[in-house]
Amino acid sequence: LPSHLCPMHFFLIAALLVVLSAAFGYVNIRLFRLPNTIGLMLVAILFTVGLFLTSAIDDTLLRHTEDMVGEIDFKTMVLDIMLGFLLFAGAMHTDWDQLKEQRWPILVFATVGVLTSTFLVGALSHWVFAAIGHPVAFIHCLLFGALISPTDPIAALGVLKQAGVPKKLETKIVGESLFNDGVGVVVFLTILSIATGKASDDHLVSEVLKLFGVEVFGGIAFGALLGWVTFRLMRSINDYEIEVLITLACVMGGYAAAHMLHLSGPLAIVVAGLIVGNERLRGLSMSDRTEEFVDKFWHLVDVLLNALLFVLIGLELLIVDFTTEVLLAGGLAIVLVLVARYLSLLVPVHLFAKRLEFLPHTATLMTWGGLRGGISIALALSLPAAMEREFLLAVTYVVVVFSILGQGLSLGKLAKRLLGTGGQVPSVK
Repeated sequence: LPSHLCPMHFFLIAALLVVLSAAFGYVNIRLFRLPNTIGLMLVAILFTVGLFLTSAIDDTLLRHTEDMVGEIDFKTMVLDIMLGFLLFAGAMHTDWDQLKEQRWPILVFATVGVLTSTFLVGALSHWVFAAIGHPVAFIHCLLFGALISPTDPIAALGVLKQAGVPKKLETKIVGESLFNDGVGVVVFLTILSIATGKASDDHLVSEVLKLFGVEVFGGIAFGALLGWVTFRLMRSINDYEIEVLITLACVMGGYAAAHMLHLSGPLAIVVAGLIVGNERLRGLSMSDRTEEFVDKFWHLVDVLLNALLFVLIGLELLIVDFTTEVLLAGGLAIVLVLVARYLSLLVPVHLFAKRLEFLPHTATLMTWGGLRGGISIALALSLPAAMEREFLLAVTYVVVVFSILGQGLSLGKLAKRLLGTGGQVPSVK
């Protein structure tokens, strides 16, 4: 077999990523003491910058690292391998009662909000990119809007655990992130099918609605079935080893089946995870010992894959082509993405604020807490080269890095400043 297809070659790359993740994690704990997801990515970026600086003396290590990163199919690794595990782990530990109470605003945020933000970002970026001398076709700007609008549950979960925001607000941000991820992927694929001419002009609207409806609602229904079957299987036995294996089969088998059925795998896994992790159903399907082992297993999976993902995001700096024009476009894109997200949240927040007693400054905090992550980069990498892939990838990378480092590190301080200190939340007037 060629070296790039050799199983041992894959193992060596995986081994090196795990070693780097452990080393970067150690450096973060010893020197920076940042939340693990943020710290790992920051150390990875500093590592790549160090490689660029030392290449002036000897570029051997830089070339080897570039070759390794170039051989990693980031899109496949994130969207087809990691995403299902991370979403299931996140959904399992989401507060079901809070999520149920906030279900309607979360649904609107994840659907109407994503669509609104997609078109706002698309329109604004089309104007901004042209203004700086790099015009991009409107349909391609819409693709950029679709890939950058969904907030990343992986990034959000990692940061919110340590940000100290009130539980109600955390549920909104996490719940929206879990669902708008799957919706965002469907919106992106729908616009991509239009851009590539795969959708027939004669029945464009009907085909788009059909694709969106089948992917989203079909994925949710399939996830409910998957979660119910998993619950029934776990309830019928009492063996923690096999029950952990059943949850693993739920994720891997369910994600693969959803893909084969052309349904949204992310949405299916989120719904399945919410059902399996439901506090009331846990008491019926798991013994205390099983619950302990299931939680510890998925916590470890979450920690490991999060570490690998954020190290990979940092290392992707090696293959992104940065220019002054790209940095300018990226800086402007940060502003317009935040503006578009704030505007897309205003109407839903206003509609539900009184009935559900939203906290003050909810729109502001959800805007700043809506982090972008690996999913946006993976979608940008899936763009055809003719659709300004290199330019949009670099701009996406700038937005993602600012989102995780800038917004992620300041979210807790912003929440304390707007909502008060000492964990006291002011009453809603």
